Parts: sequence; structure tokens; C-alpha cells
Amino acid sequence: MLSLTEFCNWLADTSASHLFQEVLWIVPAAQSIHILAIAIAMSALLMIHLRSIGVLARDQTRSEIVDRFLPALWIALPVLLATGSVLIVAEPARSLRNPAFYWKMGLLLVGIVITLTYARPLRRDPSWWDETRRRQLASGIAVTSLILWVAIVFCGRWIAYVSPF
Repeated sequence: MLSLTEFCNWLADTSASHLFQEVLWIVPAAQSIHILAIAIAMSALLMIHLRSIGVLARDQTRSEIVDRFLPALWIALPVLLATGSVLIVAEPARSLRNPAFYWKMGLLLVGIVITLTYARPLRRDPSWWDETRRRQLASGIAVTSLILWVAIVFCGRWIAYVSPF
């Protein structure tokens, strides 16, 4: 069984890693696309959750807002996966040996689950969250989700500043 350090060293020695390191535009392009995908994902989530809180688009149902903006999130996530993978392969130890990376990945899983938990009932019943009791829960989920997704972005940024273990 390879240790994490051995795996990072092996990955850094692959032809893909050498290519990503040697072709000067690949990493900056991947970073730029990654940042744009983050902006798309965060904008979609912000629109969905600000509607849930009642700050924006009160003339539209939660279901209409989710149907409009959630696809942008589901498109952005695979782009983030692809560009993040390029960044990891280019510099494996920078991410894979970094606690901020693991926090980001853990929070990301929780964020996806919360987003699905919010959106799924709207598929069956567009007025699901409109019931008085559920409206407060929807607002709580929205605030929690926004805080969580902002924490994901912060953890991603902190990968550059936290020392690997």
C-alpha cells in the first residue's frame, strides 16, 4: 500500500503531471476556468437561497427559481471537478497533503447533500416549502447552505496558505 507521500510522488512523476507543469498555460487556464465555475455555482446558489429567504424574486415560486438556476450548479460542478483534477495532477502534494483540501472536499459533500435535500421535494410538489412550518426550515437550510458554500470557497483558497502535513 502506497503512503500518501509516495502516491503524491508517483502522481508528480506521471507524464500528465509533467505535461501540466511544463506547458505554461495549462495551470493558469485551469485556475481561471475553476474560478469562473465557482462564480457560476455561487451565483446559482445565491439566487436560489436568497429567494428561499425571501430577499429576491418573491414574485416567482421557489420551484421556478430552482428550475432556472440549479442546472447552472450541476453544470459547474463537473467543470470544477475537471479543472480541480488538473490542478491536483499538476501539483499533487500541494492539495493531497493539505488539510484545507480535505475540509473543502468534506464540506463540498455536505453542501451537495443539503442542496439536493432542498431541491428534491420541489420536483414532487412545487409548493412543498410554502407551508408555514416548512418555510422557516427552508430559510434555515438556505442560510446554512450559503455559509457552507462560502466556507468551501474559503477552504479552496486556503489550500495555497496552509502547510501540508
